[in-house]
Amino acid sequence: MNWIIIVGVIVIVLLWGVSKKNSFVRQNEVITTQWAQVENQYQRRFDLIPNIVATVKGVAQQEQTVFGDIADARTKYSGALSADEKARAASQVESALGRLLVIAEAYPVLQSSQAYRDLIVSLEGTENRISVERMKYNEEVKALNTSVKVFPSSLVASIFGVKERAYFDVPAENQVNPTVDFTQ
Repeated sequence: MNWIIIVGVIVIVLLWGVSKKNSFVRQNEVITTQWAQVENQYQRRFDLIPNIVATVKGVAQQEQTVFGDIADARTKYSGALSADEKARAASQVESALGRLLVIAEAYPVLQSSQAYRDLIVSLEGTENRISVERMKYNEEVKALNTSVKVFPSSLVASIFGVKERAYFDVPAENQVNPTVDFTQ
């Protein structure tokens, strides 16, 4: 009779462990899918950027540094292999794009262009979508990381090698509004 109880407890613990492992797999898949949504929005942004750059270039020929920074950041994003590398590259794009928009504000002719205004409205919508998708991604990462850290599921996580995932954080240098000084 005691053996039956012991075997029953072992079976229950094993079933719980398998269930928890499957839960980790599902959580990781949700995070991977959510990151794909973030990347979809980045792609939308990257598709808009060349049109904005071309529009601004027509008016602001002397701002070549910003155009080069944007091209460099887009190249780094394309070559990034991990979500962390892509997040860092995306932050560089945001920084350069912010400087581009500040430059564009200094050109009234550009501001009055309907094509430019339409592109900026599209970009603003894309930025909002990116923000929402990043937030969802971070929520899913939080759920997984909590499961990985809390006892007793942390035991199952360590047995199966489930690791915490990285949050999408905006670097401190990108949290400051860009300034452009035309007096130099």
